Order: sequence, then C-alpha cells, then structure tokens
Amino acid sequence: MTFIPNNIKFLRKKNGFTQETFAKRLGINRPSVGAYEEGRADPRLTTLSKMAELFKVSIDELIHEDLTAENRPPKDNIRILTVTVDPAENEHIQLVPAKAAAGYTNGFADPEYLTDLPRFHLPFLPKSKTYRAFEISGDSMLPIVSGDIIIGSYLERWDDIKHGKTYVLVTKSEGIVYKRVCNHPDKQNKLLLVSDNKSYDAYEIKPEEVMELWESKAYISAAFPDYIE
Repeated sequence: MTFIPNNIKFLRKKNGFTQETFAKRLGINRPSVGAYEEGRADPRLTTLSKMAELFKVSIDELIHEDLTAENRPPKDNIRILTVTVDPAENEHIQLVPAKAAAGYTNGFADPEYLTDLPRFHLPFLPKSKTYRAFEISGDSMLPIVSGDIIIGSYLERWDDIKHGKTYVLVTKSEGIVYKRVCNHPDKQNKLLLVSDNKSYDAYEIKPEEVMELWESKAYISAAFPDYIE
C-alpha cells in the first residue's frame, strides 16, 4: 500500500505551498503535482527525493507511512545531543552513575555537567556511533543487576527502534530506565516497556516523554555467572 498521494497533499498544505509554488520548488509543472495528489501518476525517484528533503522526511516515510495520522509518533530527531571529546577529537563514553541519574535528566545538555562525569573509551566499539554508559539500579532486568553498567549507542530517530530489543531511556516522568521496548499491538502512539524480571509489570509510555534513547550495545558487570554442573 502506498500513501504517496495523501502524504504529498497533506505535507504541501502543512508547509504552506500552493500546487504552483510547490511545483516550482521541485522543478516540475503544476499539473504533475495534481496528478501525484490524485493518484493518477507516481513521482520519479528524483522528485521523491526532492520532496523528502523539502519536507524533512525519508522517502520510505513518504511511500509507506500515513503522515496525516493525528496520533502518529514523532519520527524526527529526538533532540540534538551534547558530547565531549578528547584532544584527538574522539568522543568519550561518559558514565552516568546511579547516584547522578536524577541530575542527568536536568543537566544532560550542559557541557559543564557532562565534563564532570567519568569518561573512558572502549576500543572494540565502532567509532561511527555516539555512546554513553549508565549504571543500573534495581533487579527488573535480571540477570542484569544493580551496579552493572549498560553501554548504549544514541538513536536519533524513533523508527530505528527494534521490537523487543533493550534500551536505556531518559524520560521526563520516570527518570532513567533500562527496559525492553516493544511495539504496542493496539496503540501505535505508545511505547510498551517490558522488564525481563517477570515480577515487574509492563507499562506504557508516550514517545514525547522520552528525551534520550540509547540502544544497548554492551554491558560491564562485576558479577560472574554461576557455574552449572
């Protein structure tokens, strides 16, 4: 199923373009815009690419997602991330200790606050991503226990979430949480957070509650697995 006609018409009007002014921005004629919006013709890939750039969406979103939905979760960048680097311009992995978790939700965008956090490098992680480390509290994600450290890579877009994978979420209401994120089967504008420890109930959170999202890539633990005979 393609959503191209409705998406083009919706985004054109949302951005204040008439068919004529929109056509001029794309370098095409006005009748072509009408044909696209009425579903009588499909835009070429080069034209789709210009539309996506103009509307700040991906080509895939233009084709496959209903961008007119009122309760559609935000797909744009969650926010601009503040990082620190070493003298060689390599980004640090900064550790957010459990005792600093409350302060992090207020100071995460403050370079001075970030400079005061412990920082390190791990050579086995690709340098193409931005990482942060979070000390975990509680036992909701056993066998990960309090004091273990989750290292996550920063996600800029909601559609990068993989169903059932674990993430560190920096939220407005819950603080910093480490959970398994699942697509809600009935509510597309909600994230379902699930604990690996079944003693804890899953719960919902609105995407706009999340200030940062980090995909789990590694963890550091002082606890070794028990020997099983």
